[in-house]
Amino acid sequence: MNAASRHVRSLWSATPVHDDALGTIRRLTADELPLLERLSIKRLLLAPGRIREPHWHANANELGYVLAGSVLITIVDNADAISTVGVTAGQMFHINSGALHAIENVGDGEAELIIVFSHERPQDFSLHAAFGAMSNAVLGNTYDLASDAFAHLTRDTTSPYLVQRTGPAVVPDGADRADPHRFDIEAQSPPVDFAYGQARVSRTQFWPALRNLSMYSLRIADDGMREPHWHPDTAELGYVHRGHARMSILDPDGSVDTYLLQPGDVYFIPRAYPHQIEALGEDIHFLVFFDQPTPGDVGYRLAASAFAPGVLAATFGVEAADLPTFPKVVEDPLIVKRRNPVDAA
Repeated sequence: MNAASRHVRSLWSATPVHDDALGTIRRLTADELPLLERLSIKRLLLAPGRIREPHWHANANELGYVLAGSVLITIVDNADAISTVGVTAGQMFHINSGALHAIENVGDGEAELIIVFSHERPQDFSLHAAFGAMSNAVLGNTYDLASDAFAHLTRDTTSPYLVQRTGPAVVPDGADRADPHRFDIEAQSPPVDFAYGQARVSRTQFWPALRNLSMYSLRIADDGMREPHWHPDTAELGYVHRGHARMSILDPDGSVDTYLLQPGDVYFIPRAYPHQIEALGEDIHFLVFFDQPTPGDVGYRLAASAFAPGVLAATFGVEAADLPTFPKVVEDPLIVKRRNPVDAA
């Protein structure tokens, strides 16, 4: 079903950018999922002692979530600002476009990260390539050294992506202190909290460092459902971490795309397209990314509350007496209880 959907691709089965004993990088950009705009996604697996080499993105901010393991992120930002930040499972990090950074696995097991970018085709520069672009004399002048000091370095303008550390990890004191690049989303008391679902959120009111990205850590029990809704001014890019679900999306041409989701799948919803999410027989956990720092939505529940019965009756072509008894609400619940069986596929 998903292979035929223009909204969905599997990140787990995407062609790897890098895949060897050091780790694996798989990504979905607009080249693999043409519907993407202002968002793309990457899955990074790092073996112990391995490093995503120092690099930066020329056209995109970066927002990451650590699913497993412990990483150390070193960041060189504007105005001579250097940060070294430890990030563990359930925590997030944010990197500004153009900021040099490296991701190092400092744990004993494999690290797994889901990383989203604020561009459908992010552009990278590596420190390796940046050195390869300059002559030995230029580098010598830069560091006040003789040019032959650089003669033994491997020099070209390609990127190895992943490299191996020699010796033990050096984790500086203070790497676990509060830092604007890190956000402990799973330690948050969820702003949306029901017995049948919760949403923890990283957005600017809780994490001021965010500029044009945000994320919801969305958990829905089998007896809950993400109500039908749309986002007026933000696109949505979701990653299925756990569970199986079904989604339906209404496209502007009137077609309805309904598809099944499983772990590793990625879906994309353009701005203002109505959609919903329902769990299928088990609890689900989605990482839901947005291309705005403070996403908003309009839900069906509030929409029905906004109009007089005569307007709704005319809209649906029935008498007012035949309308359902819509509950009156002043805000959308985001997650609702599923009181009816899941529809047949």
